[in-house]
Amino acid sequence: MFSGSIPALVTPFRDGAFDAPAFARLVDWQIKEGTSGLVPCGTTGESPTLGFDEHYQVIDSCIQAAAGRVPVIAGCGSNDTATAIRHMRHAQAAGATAALIVAPYYNRPSQAGMIAHFQALADASDLPIVVYNVPGRTVADISAETLCKLAEIPSVVAIKDASGDLARVTVQRAGAGKGFCQLSGNDDLWLPHAVMGGVGCISVTANVAPRLCADFAAACAAGDWARALALHDKLFDLHQAMFSDTSPGPVKYALSRVHDWFSPEVRLPIIPANETSRAAVDAALSAAGVI
Repeated sequence: MFSGSIPALVTPFRDGAFDAPAFARLVDWQIKEGTSGLVPCGTTGESPTLGFDEHYQVIDSCIQAAAGRVPVIAGCGSNDTATAIRHMRHAQAAGATAALIVAPYYNRPSQAGMIAHFQALADASDLPIVVYNVPGRTVADISAETLCKLAEIPSVVAIKDASGDLARVTVQRAGAGKGFCQLSGNDDLWLPHAVMGGVGCISVTANVAPRLCADFAAACAAGDWARALALHDKLFDLHQAMFSDTSPGPVKYALSRVHDWFSPEVRLPIIPANETSRAAVDAALSAAGVI
């Protein structure tokens, strides 16, 4: 259902408010540069700092700006099942293609609790679900065995896997079925993830280098591993620089270097990228030929 380079979009702010015009320009630029899908209101979009009205404004703005040109996977996750259902219902009514649902964070549900959570979401909405496993942020890890059970739910169609455990790609491919979509959640592991059967990445780096990431995805899809490796090497320092300080500080700074209409503003408790991080971003942007 999904493949290629899919940026986990940043949410632009200006003077403390959502900058809708900048966001529309970002979406249009992404699509023109070859991006194959969009994810508003993910972790990179600072979704924990968005109120309900803002959250829905960002989703609506993304869908409107995309205008059907690429799928929109709306971030709808929460550590509260009822809130996630509320988000999904709004996203479906707005015209989203699917919902990105992060593992419930902080409350640390059991694996049985994970299954119950996703089953409740599927029962409440028929919007396709992309499971998001990022234990480095949530602490709660969706095991490969649990993911294979979740794949039995008809509306659970894909995973964004940011576990860092590449062995899971094979285990999940065997257990979740041939049609289940596996997307990397780590830019720096996108190449080995693709070699093992992944079909794309929900990417941070693609925010700022969409054409290079789209070209890399195309090389992987064509099995042109020599070109994919060359592009991986070209992008690698940029992948690293995006996490040289707390995300999304570095990627917002990077976008402000590429586009004069984009503000690097973030929301507390995130603070702007520090001096060392900015230097790493500048060097990586230059090395990749982005600036």
